[in-house]
Amino acid sequence: MGSYFEEARIDRLLEAYPAGEAFLAGPARLGPDELRSLQDRRFRRVVARGWEVPFYARRWRAAGLEPGDVRGLDDLSKLPPFSKRDLMESVRDHPPFGDFHGMDRPPGDPEEGSGGRYSAVFHTTSGTTGDPQPIFYGAWDREVQNALLARTYRLHGLRDDDVVHSVYGFGMVNGGHYIREALLHFTGARLLTPGTGRDTPSVEQVALMRRFGVTVLVGFADYLLRLGEVARGEGIEPSVRLVSGHLGAESRAALSEAWGGAAVFDWYGVADTGCIAAEGPSRDGLHVFEDAHFVELLDPESESGRAAPAGEPGALCTTVLFKDTVYPVIRFDTRDLTRLLPPDPDSGIGFRRITGFEGRADAMVKLRGINVYPHAIGAHLAGRSDLTGEYVCRLVRREGRSALVVVVEVRPGIEPSLALAREIARHLRARLGVSVEVEPVGAGETAHLTEIESRQKPVRLIDDSAS
Repeated sequence: MGSYFEEARIDRLLEAYPAGEAFLAGPARLGPDELRSLQDRRFRRVVARGWEVPFYARRWRAAGLEPGDVRGLDDLSKLPPFSKRDLMESVRDHPPFGDFHGMDRPPGDPEEGSGGRYSAVFHTTSGTTGDPQPIFYGAWDREVQNALLARTYRLHGLRDDDVVHSVYGFGMVNGGHYIREALLHFTGARLLTPGTGRDTPSVEQVALMRRFGVTVLVGFADYLLRLGEVARGEGIEPSVRLVSGHLGAESRAALSEAWGGAAVFDWYGVADTGCIAAEGPSRDGLHVFEDAHFVELLDPESESGRAAPAGEPGALCTTVLFKDTVYPVIRFDTRDLTRLLPPDPDSGIGFRRITGFEGRADAMVKLRGINVYPHAIGAHLAGRSDLTGEYVCRLVRREGRSALVVVVEVRPGIEPSLALAREIARHLRARLGVSVEVEPVGAGETAHLTEIESRQKPVRLIDDSAS
């Protein structure tokens, strides 16, 4: 085939997956039947490609399926879901890249089906919890992901005259490269790329922001809050127009306050899939880009692909409707917990919504029969004027059973006393339905545990139960 950008076919791509006003006037206004028809057509093409990839062919045949058994979205539940664990088993059994890609199988052309070999963009996960997972993108897949992120930033109010400061990391991980490509290829905004605190020290980052007149911040909420603290420590009153990142329920008000009343927006995605959902101007749930993703919620305690009980949080499972080149993603269980909401009729966007990230199914702690999600505890600490919002959970053993110690940072001038620990423990018990221990510490004293200066996503759970 041709060069990367010839394979990406940008003009056709933007017609199929538009951003800005073209999105609001196009896919966002599809009626339920039109949307289902579009999803079904794209799904059938993705499944056909899946049969050409050893990982899927092997798993689907093990489930008793043959080509032709899955004829459309109505048959989706016949396909077994997969998770990161299955991908890592594929890498172990077929080193070094696994067999979940189609780089060695002649693929069809997106939308048309002419043979050839595609270009492949290669990244990995961070590997902080084990060996890094390889991740591959064909040119078409990669640029659709970039266009969908540009769609997100336009929904959030990004303008071409903005100066954007990105704290996503580079190296082998996808994050910083993804944001750079989306802004460079599909917007006119200027971009600063300092990355994490490990890439560019926080003090230098706030100096760069002041020097170049940054108007927009993008990244993970935890580190963006940290940058605001550093700015004030340097005598700089932080102020930007817009913050677009990944929020916990506790982050929005704190981020806005930390950056001079900035408008704060949330979006959700993972490295394998790109952006899946994003807030619109009303900031009432995240609109799932249903022209590009078909999402389900799975029971987080089931491995069979059973649907989550109605109204309960579930593990978000997505089928990416545009990834039909190098690495199809078909029923990928992200293990991220969320809830589904109906479309917002006042938004002009006819897609369903999710509530956003509510925790990790594979980081769940069961205490006396109650499920506790450490990543969600921050939401229960939100709004307390005596706390900074930074925390980390330690799972320990007490008299033969599991216990959770929540280490919370108090604001300067607050005494981290036993009385405060007891009061916060009562506060958390009322919200979690089970008792946890609380250990208050001074501001900044969890940083060496959460690794907030060096990681895109800080550590929220440390398992000390075996020690």
